[in-house]
Amino acid sequence: MTQELIKLTQYSHGAGCGCKIAPKVLDEILKSSLALPDNDKLLVGNHSKDDAAVYDLGYGSAIISTTDFFMPIVDDPFDFGRIAAANSISDVYAMGGKPMMAVAILGWPVEKIPVEIAQKVIEGGRSICREAGIPLAGGHSIDSPEPIFGLAVTGIVPIENLKKNNTAQEGDYLFLTKPLGVGILSTAQKRGLLKEEHLPVMIEQMTTLNKIGEELGKIKGVTAMTDITGFGLLGHLIEMAEGSGLSAEIYYDKLPIAAGVKEYIGQRIFPDATTRNWSSYSDKVKFEKGVNVMEAFTLLPDPQTNGGLLISVKEECLAEVKKAVGEDLIPVGKMLAAAEKVVYVK
Repeated sequence: MTQELIKLTQYSHGAGCGCKIAPKVLDEILKSSLALPDNDKLLVGNHSKDDAAVYDLGYGSAIISTTDFFMPIVDDPFDFGRIAAANSISDVYAMGGKPMMAVAILGWPVEKIPVEIAQKVIEGGRSICREAGIPLAGGHSIDSPEPIFGLAVTGIVPIENLKKNNTAQEGDYLFLTKPLGVGILSTAQKRGLLKEEHLPVMIEQMTTLNKIGEELGKIKGVTAMTDITGFGLLGHLIEMAEGSGLSAEIYYDKLPIAAGVKEYIGQRIFPDATTRNWSSYSDKVKFEKGVNVMEAFTLLPDPQTNGGLLISVKEECLAEVKKAVGEDLIPVGKMLAAAEKVVYVK
């Protein structure tokens, strides 16, 4: 078996953040009757469905701790390492923080895939850590049935800049910093149907660091923030709305969509995780008249890997956010008073 013939995606049953356990199943797993002692230094933990844990260090600063890993979403090992690393670091940026260091998590089927390929995966991860300005300081590896890679990342944030996903306010506008649809593109690739011109679109989006999150953390009018990953836009918006005691509306025709995605939707190409996601929260969503429901069903629960940031912004601070992110940024929704459904797609 030559290295040129190895396609990493053929060695995994899932891909990228599409490997995540469905929200409803995860809720069952995390149930516990064990009462843990209160810790007033733990600012963010299991009591909310946020992107990372945050611990108060004193003196106005907090440490951010997170981990993320998954199976290959692309065939190229270097790109797989880059994507997994960027996705892991994103959780720190989603809290408004600055990453400090990372350690690697590697599972490798050593009897099936040459270890030289694993070295390329690690090298890809190392390249993204360098881009983020942090060391890949160590890690842990096991012999596993499927290839797995990710990072555990430590970051820091001034407590006044800390952003959570459950602090949105009624009347806030919603923005996305990246287009949707990489789960659909990656599924097309795994099926051998992705057009050559769409591969760079997919790779660039999944390897682009969400560094803007650190800058958004400094803007007081950004009331809540999270990154869009395995639960899709709908899943993570539901977490934001429910955590904040609100509902939300999505302006479907304003959503940014990656090049080629609608073409593959037309071919009914989407990840299995899309259906699992939709089954977990469909009862919380209502489509208004005029929305292309079949298209929206495919796009809105689409699992994103290193997707963009979803941010909730006070109206009076829109200009400040556009200055930081880009003047072409437009609202994709709005936070509403709690209503019968959690999300309304219009």
